[in-house]
Amino acid sequence: MGNKVHCTVRFQKQTFQGQALLETSEIVFRATDPSFRLRLPFSTLGSVRASAGELRVDTPEGQAVFELGAKAEKWLEKILHPKTRLEKLGVNARTTALLLGDFPDDFKHELSKLEKSADGDKPPAANASIFLLANAPADLRAVAKAAKNLVKAVSLWVVYPKGQKDITEVAVITAGRKAGLKDIKVVSFSATHTALKFVLPVSAR
Repeated sequence: MGNKVHCTVRFQKQTFQGQALLETSEIVFRATDPSFRLRLPFSTLGSVRASAGELRVDTPEGQAVFELGAKAEKWLEKILHPKTRLEKLGVNARTTALLLGDFPDDFKHELSKLEKSADGDKPPAANASIFLLANAPADLRAVAKAAKNLVKAVSLWVVYPKGQKDITEVAVITAGRKAGLKDIKVVSFSATHTALKFVLPVSAR
C-alpha cells in the first residue's frame, strides 16, 4: 500500500528502523525494536512540514522526523488535507448505499447526506456500494449472500475489527474469494475497524 513505508524515524535523540503507516487520522510507527511504537493522532500534532525527503512532525513529546524520501511531500499533503471517509470508500452523491449490519451512527449520518440510500437486498446496479459489518467470524457467512447481489461494477465493502485474532484480513479475503469475488482495496474505516473492498472479476460481469 502507498501509505505504508519502511523507514527511519528520529525521536527524542534516538533513531529507529521500522514501518510507518499513514492512517485516516493518525500516523503509526512500529519499530523493529518491539519496545518502541509511536501513535500520533493528527489532532495532537503541532507543526507538520516536509523538506529534503523528511517529514518533520511536532508532537507533545517532541519532534519526530520520518525519513520518507519522495513520499514526504505526499504524506504532508494527506495530513494537511485528509480525505473524508466517504471519499476513501469511493462514495459520492450519486452512490446508492446498502448497509448490512448495525453500523455506527456517525457513518449512517454521513450516508444520509447522499441523494440515494437503499434498504433491502438488491441495490441498483449503477454506482452502488454494499457495506457489510463483520464483527465476528460467523458474520463472514453473509459475504456469500451479499455477493449474489453484485452485478457489473457494484462493490462490496466488508468492514471488520482491527487487531483481532479471531477475524483477520486473511479470513475476510478468503470469504470473499470463496464467494467468487476479487479483493482490490483496503482502507481504514475508523480507529477500530478496517474496510476491504470486493468486486466481481471482470470476466464475471
